[in-house]
Amino acid sequence: MPVNSFETYPMSWKPAWSKERPLYQSLARRLEEDIRSGALLPGTKLPPQRELADFLDINVSTVSQAFRICSDKGLLTSVTGSGTFVAYDAMTNLSLAPDRTEPLIELASMMPETIAVDGVVASLQSMLAEEKAPSFFQYSCGSAAWRRMAALDLLRRAGAVGDEGTVAAANGGQNAIVASLLALCRPGDRLGVDPLVYSGLKQAARLLGVRLVPVAQEQGEMSTDGIRYAVQNHQIKGLYVVPDFQNPTAHVMSEQGRRTIAQIAEDEGLFIIEDGVARLMAADPLPTIQSLAPERTFFILSLSKVLLPTLRMAYILCPPAYAGTLQDIVQSLHLSQSELLAELTARLLVSGAAEALIAARREGAARRNAIAEEILQGYTLLGSSECLSRWLVLPEGLTGTQAEAEARRRGVAVYGDAHFAVGPASRQHGLRLAVTAPADDDELAEGLRRLKSILDDWHP
Repeated sequence: MPVNSFETYPMSWKPAWSKERPLYQSLARRLEEDIRSGALLPGTKLPPQRELADFLDINVSTVSQAFRICSDKGLLTSVTGSGTFVAYDAMTNLSLAPDRTEPLIELASMMPETIAVDGVVASLQSMLAEEKAPSFFQYSCGSAAWRRMAALDLLRRAGAVGDEGTVAAANGGQNAIVASLLALCRPGDRLGVDPLVYSGLKQAARLLGVRLVPVAQEQGEMSTDGIRYAVQNHQIKGLYVVPDFQNPTAHVMSEQGRRTIAQIAEDEGLFIIEDGVARLMAADPLPTIQSLAPERTFFILSLSKVLLPTLRMAYILCPPAYAGTLQDIVQSLHLSQSELLAELTARLLVSGAAEALIAARREGAARRNAIAEEILQGYTLLGSSECLSRWLVLPEGLTGTQAEAEARRRGVAVYGDAHFAVGPASRQHGLRLAVTAPADDDELAEGLRRLKSILDDWHP
């Protein structure tokens, strides 16, 4: 029998449990089911393990094993001195979608709009007709000098500063992030990030044993006090930032914010990973942080979203002291691009075809964003006409998890704030709307109308 009476005792979780054996596995299933159903919401603090064991009349080791299973699945997170919480990104690993026969309208994944690629096809056909075409199907053995110069020219046009010897090419932005983390961090190191951050960074950090620390903000960007607090109290080694069209909030960091980060990094000896995933979408961008602190910044320029997804190309511009290490990482882990696609990308850059693709992307994004602004008029939609995605702020009392689940029931795939949250800190509930992902403008409009109906129907 339990040692204490729990009839009137407040507990955040009192599971109805059949005690099937093995006990720890059935308790873990019960916990997962209650998270899936919404009985336990992200951020909920679970009872202390000994207290829960007493309530269930089981050994505390059984509770510990069950919690460990759910932690390994990414459903729980522990905060030293505070307890165990349902992870804010728990729903990332759980399917919220009911059985459906019709496809969902895609507003979740950051897929660029399908555009005309006649120039790309012509470049590829020309390559394959050349005498050296068979070499494009070999392993990549280093990068030709003209390709490196093409990459450096693009990086400079994006506002970065550096030389040819500090450029590395990776197979997409995600691999560029992994390579940068490997060059800069060791397992257990801590990295300062926005409270809502790109979910791919979270996955990479978890894989590499890098701990993410949410940095307090002012007006949507890291504050001076927030960064210094993270340095002094969490011993962060560096910062990960997306100054242009932050993912997921679509915020564009102020010039003062960029200069502040560069100065604090210099003062505190921090490294910076600046992700320029959508920087080329900006017609008149502010200075890069890398240009303000080139000796401390890894600058990543990914081309998948702004040129073509199939290219899977990203360039990394790093401080000279890290150039050899970064190249070794990219080569030894096979994170580099295929010979065929590396050659095609470079040809698109030097021929001017890439500029035409970027112009088409900007035109399409402006058109898609105008549709979103018209349909969601009256609701808070953060971002601008240059964004690939927008951040829809939800009405008070409606969480991202609830809105995401309801959207799926109405046939729309979106990602709520739980996918991007770091730590148990309070945050703004919202949905990321990938406006360029739907097949066409009509599908986008239909998806947005369904989302608007959720907001219109909401009553706290």
